[in-house]
Amino acid sequence: MALPVGDLDKSIEFYTSLTPLVVVDRFEDADGESAWLSNDKQVETPFVLVLVGFNKDKGGQHGVLKPFAHIGVEVPNRSDVDELAAKARELGVLHWEPQYVNEQVGYVCALRDPDGNVIEISHDQKVFETVRKLWGSGS
Repeated sequence: MALPVGDLDKSIEFYTSLTPLVVVDRFEDADGESAWLSNDKQVETPFVLVLVGFNKDKGGQHGVLKPFAHIGVEVPNRSDVDELAAKARELGVLHWEPQYVNEQVGYVCALRDPDGNVIEISHDQKVFETVRKLWGSGS
């Protein structure tokens, strides 16, 4: 997934401090700069978020995932949702307070990245578990 950003460094700081993503690599050319983010050391089937800052758009806010469209990040513990929500609240970027929605959605909160995109943090949504069960990749 690729998202345009107005300030690459600010976006990298947001994603690496409020999600499990880490910087894999950074690039720069005449048109701008970009970064690849993924889960730390996830070698098999990695999810990669590409953040792209074009020189012509630098400093603008380019959010495209709003008000409900979002990137979902599942965390292993309910307390992870609460901890990330507390940190986001402190930074003024908490979009939805932590809440249990239902069995399908689980326990969630949402954050706003520096460009206004909505990033959902969930626990017990069972997305990874369900995919592995249905497609036979794990037990």
